[in-house]
Amino acid sequence: MTEGLRYAYAVVRDTGAPEAALDPLTALEGVTGVADESVYAVRHLGLAVLAGAVPAEDYAEGPLRERLEDMAWLEKMARAHQRVVDTAGAESCVLPVRLATVCHGDEGLRRMLATGRERFIAALDRLEGRVEWGVKAYATQPAAEEPPAGTANAADAPSTPNDPGAMSGRDYLRRRKAQRQAAEQRWGDTEKGARLVHDTLGGLAEQSRLHPPQDPRLSGISDRNVLNAAYLVRREDSADFAERVGELAGRTPALRVELTGPWAPYSFTAMDEFTAVDETSGSAGETGSAGADG
Repeated sequence: MTEGLRYAYAVVRDTGAPEAALDPLTALEGVTGVADESVYAVRHLGLAVLAGAVPAEDYAEGPLRERLEDMAWLEKMARAHQRVVDTAGAESCVLPVRLATVCHGDEGLRRMLATGRERFIAALDRLEGRVEWGVKAYATQPAAEEPPAGTANAADAPSTPNDPGAMSGRDYLRRRKAQRQAAEQRWGDTEKGARLVHDTLGGLAEQSRLHPPQDPRLSGISDRNVLNAAYLVRREDSADFAERVGELAGRTPALRVELTGPWAPYSFTAMDEFTAVDETSGSAGETGSAGADG
């Protein structure tokens, strides 16, 4: 298997074991890639890239750029890409390659390994035995406030001098001021809680990354995202880290805290450095990572 287009998923160490015994490939038994293809390893200079053969009608440079405009197709590809990377990295250190990195043939994959060899090896040394955990915190919506007895719908109904249950203009303004102050207090508690979560977890992790807040139009979550972070944690410390997240989740009623992972270290691999460099073969298609921040 040498000619045709190759989709690159991740870079790993070449341990010298037969391909059938290479740990990431063993984990991938029965797992297919973005084109439902089998994943195999191309070895070079002490490294191996996990890759699969993909059809030109979808993954040649022109068709791929068009395909990337199709959000449903892109999402399906990203999920398959992530499935391969996370399965391979369940027990091994892997460096995720940028989403939609395609080379011409196995020789193009070898050029990628040769060009980035020093950076790949330095990153593998730094990330060996580490995993990524994602933590998101959302500002929860307060329960609907019940109007005071005798004032139901008073804000919407005109008051009359002879109506004892009507809310006066002064009372209405006072009530609105109290609601505004309560909202400001709640938002302050939310920001304080998010800082507490991040500072505490940052102290437990070797590194952390803050990602932009999620867009509710993309996530489908209406609550405001006030923390979207990734934490690099030693694999053996993962259980303690997850337990600490659970403890923090109950400390701020104004926050809802979500934990995801463990993942391959998407946020800590300098993704731009790990894109295929294959000038002679026409590396095609670059877009965002399929990592834990999505």
